[in-house]
Amino acid sequence: MTDIILHNLDPVLSDRLRRVAETRGWSLQRTALHLLESGLFVVESEMVGRFNDHDSGALQEAIAALEGIPSDPGFSLIGRAEPREAPVKPVTGPDLSGLELLEEFRPRNGSG
Repeated sequence: MTDIILHNLDPVLSDRLRRVAETRGWSLQRTALHLLESGLFVVESEMVGRFNDHDSGALQEAIAALEGIPSDPGFSLIGRAEPREAPVKPVTGPDLSGLELLEEFRPRNGSG
C-alpha cells in the first residue's frame, strides 16, 4: 500500500482528521484512506446521476409528450388509478337490547 503524505494541510482540517482518528480508534493513515475513499464514492455517485443539457432537454420533451396523451378508455389509462370513493358503512353499535346489563344498579323493592 502506498503511504499517504499530506503537505501544507490546513490546521482546522488536520484537527478534524485527528478527531475522527481518535473517535474511531484508527491511525491517521487508516483514517485518511477511509475518508478519501468515502469522499470519492460520494463524488462519483453525483457524477453518475447527472444528465447533460441535451439529455435533460430530451427527457423533459418526452415527459411533456406523455402528459399530453388524452385520457381514453384504452392504453392511456395504463398505470393510472382513478380515485374511488370508499364505501360508506353505517355507524351502528351492537344490539344490546337482549342483555340484562347493570342489573345490580336497578332499584329493588322500592328502595330508590
